[in-house]
Amino acid sequence: MILPLNKLTDYDNNIYKLTVASIRRAYQITMTGDEELDEDNDKVVSTAIRQILTDKVQYQIEE
Repeated sequence: MILPLNKLTDYDNNIYKLTVASIRRAYQITMTGDEELDEDNDKVVSTAIRQILTDKVQYQIEE
């Protein structure tokens, strides 16, 4: 699956939080794996961003 650019351009929240969440999710995928990554043969960071933008993965940044 390709990165959903329309969702990325329409993203109206804090882009810094999206970046931090994507980096942490990419680290999780690297350490534990993900079946979506195996099926699509995608890059880890692209998979992480896509999962966050499509709400497959929810995130909360604690302050």
